[in-house]
Amino acid sequence: MPAETLKCPMCGAPASTDSPQCEHCGAQLATIACPSCFGMMFIGEKFCSHCGAAAARTEDASGTHELCPRCKTNLQAVVLGKSRLEECPHCEGMWVSADVLQQICADREQQAAVLGMSSSLPASSIDFEKKIHYIPCPVCQDLMNRVNFAHCSNVIVNVCRAHGTWFDRDALRHLVEFIRGGGMEKVRARELNELEDRRKHIEAEETAAAFTTLRPPTDWQEDAAHLGISAVGSLLAAFLRR
Repeated sequence: MPAETLKCPMCGAPASTDSPQCEHCGAQLATIACPSCFGMMFIGEKFCSHCGAAAARTEDASGTHELCPRCKTNLQAVVLGKSRLEECPHCEGMWVSADVLQQICADREQQAAVLGMSSSLPASSIDFEKKIHYIPCPVCQDLMNRVNFAHCSNVIVNVCRAHGTWFDRDALRHLVEFIRGGGMEKVRARELNELEDRRKHIEAEETAAAFTTLRPPTDWQEDAAHLGISAVGSLLAAFLRR
């Protein structure tokens, strides 16, 4: 994921999220996740530059025993807003349990409905890996499945059905943008249309099967033959009347 350019919280000069310190004032720079959109923001910033939410972060002193599936360093348990998840301090990936992810999706979709934010879907800036690399679940160590979230979001996540979902740096922010842009509503509408088309197809097949059962194939052939003779006779009579 390419680095973003944010403003230094000390002097306001442009600074890359990959820079350890500001090139203008020398302030030490470190990034944390926004509690609302989960985009990266500098420590010391009061508000997120992506969505304007106030910074709210609490580190869990109890810690965690899980390792980052990318760089094998210890994950840090944190509470961002109302969401408890685990962060990698090195690559800034996030490990989110299934129930927490469900709550995040529900909350962001409700926000979009209340604020009227679901007018258009943002263009995704996710860079897809040229060479697919499967990573292990931090809990059970089994290789996780790579999934395009909602099959159309272009947000690629790594999922362990039993334990949770791994988001690489900024992937959770792009997922939140997809939800706030009305993505889930469009997915549900598409699924309803597919179910309706499937229902109509099944009904058509059942009607055709029931009609065939009422009239054996031999009767159909006889009817076709009689219909053909009758049609030819009617056509000849019409010509003779001219």
